[in-house]
Amino acid sequence: MAAPRTSRRTFLGRLSLPERTFVADALRTETVGGVLILLAAVAALVWANVPALHDAYESVGHYHLGPSSLGLRLSVQHWAADGLLAVFFFVAGIELKRELVAGDLRDPRAAALPVVAALCGMAAPAGVYALTNAFGGGSLAGWAVPTATDIAFALAVLAVIGTSLPSALRAFLLTLAVVDDLFAILIIAVFFTTDLNFVALGGAFVGLAVFWVLLRKGVRGWYVYVPLALVIWGLMYNSGVHATIAGVAMGLMLRCHREEGEEHSPGELVEHLVRPLSAGLAVPLFALFNAGVVISGGALGQVFTRPETLGVLLGLVVGKAVGIFGGTWLTVRFTRASLSEGLAWADVFALATLAGIGFTVSLLIDELAFHGDAVLTDEVKAAVLIGSLIAAVCATVLLKVRNAKYRALCADEERDEDLDGVPDVYQQDSPAYHLRMAEILEHRAAEHRGLAAAGASASAPPADAGTDVLPVGPANDASAETGGGTSAEGRSRPASEAESGAPVDDSDGTRAEAPGGAGEEHGRPA
Repeated sequence: MAAPRTSRRTFLGRLSLPERTFVADALRTETVGGVLILLAAVAALVWANVPALHDAYESVGHYHLGPSSLGLRLSVQHWAADGLLAVFFFVAGIELKRELVAGDLRDPRAAALPVVAALCGMAAPAGVYALTNAFGGGSLAGWAVPTATDIAFALAVLAVIGTSLPSALRAFLLTLAVVDDLFAILIIAVFFTTDLNFVALGGAFVGLAVFWVLLRKGVRGWYVYVPLALVIWGLMYNSGVHATIAGVAMGLMLRCHREEGEEHSPGELVEHLVRPLSAGLAVPLFALFNAGVVISGGALGQVFTRPETLGVLLGLVVGKAVGIFGGTWLTVRFTRASLSEGLAWADVFALATLAGIGFTVSLLIDELAFHGDAVLTDEVKAAVLIGSLIAAVCATVLLKVRNAKYRALCADEERDEDLDGVPDVYQQDSPAYHLRMAEILEHRAAEHRGLAAAGASASAPPADAGTDVLPVGPANDASAETGGGTSAEGRSRPASEAESGAPVDDSDGTRAEAPGGAGEEHGRPA
């Protein structure tokens, strides 16, 4: 008895149509948000480095506001990092929940690849940073800074360079970033939580429990959830746990699977409403007040000579690329997964290089890791910016080399010959699709036959012309050589049938095709 065959899984293969639609919508918003982040970062650098504006930048960033009695009198920069980023992590929590219940992560076999790639993509930069600082005598406190990927910034780079990445590559980048965000959240919660206030932490858990019960009871209304979310966030901030964890926890509680009669799940609806706020306002404002690093010749030199900054730079540029590519290759090498047809390992390496763009979470971890050392904090910010720029340039070069191939793959994905709004690649097993295509092709064939008949009539000799006079042309030359009315085998046939193009019965039972039979199918008169 033959051994059962184990099905092979195609890595970076074509997405299902619902997943492809979701990815397209999500990436469209992330791309716009990434462009805004890019503009905000440039504005911050200009604001901080123009001498006439520098003092204003410092004054605005360090201006304090908020209720002191609640322990929430924070600087604008602090509000951006702990307050606005909670919105960003709330959306990340919804994305993660959706991937776990309705996306690629719901299947353990499918989840293995992005999880392993993300883990290796975080472990390798941390290892590069640790080695650089161990040999250079630097601080190991910043080991987590180069571990995070900024998906919005990475997609903004793709939008700027105009690379037509296939949807499977974009989806892999998005899933990788979601898993990356999960581990970044765990790093922040585990390694950067100090001096716990258990009363406030208990209050935050009670608030989350109320949030969960209201969701399960089907209670609706932003006026219920927004005040409750603010209370949970404030308690989480005062507990000593980073306040962004509250956003993640609430995002994970939303239901992201559709029930009978629902067009969209509650999680999808909330994400659709909140994602533009996160990508278009919260994260750009965070970038505006955290990317303003004073750039000078000495500061740039420090990035390449100081072990902490060099470790961050190498971690982003080298560690991310090697970690993600190596983890992906090992997973495919030792499982029954195979790379999708039309893609090459160079594409995976280019994507891994692009993941070296670390911005939002990297800057946040930098603030936490080097808290109290303003000079080193700014130098590490500069390293994050320079490392992200180098990774973006390298990825751009690698992706541009394969851009023509990407355009061809995207054209295949988008082809819709029956004009029903669904790409043809998703209907190859549908009888209705093939019937529609048969009807379309038959209609085209009839049009071409009409054109061929009209062309034949136009080229026929006038009725009063001599029968021996034929117009000069390749078809008539051939007829003259074969006797005017002979078949391909040299057997004669009536002139009326030869002129009309009707098929003729041969003595052996076969039927010779009429002139133009094959050509008409391709739209060419014989």
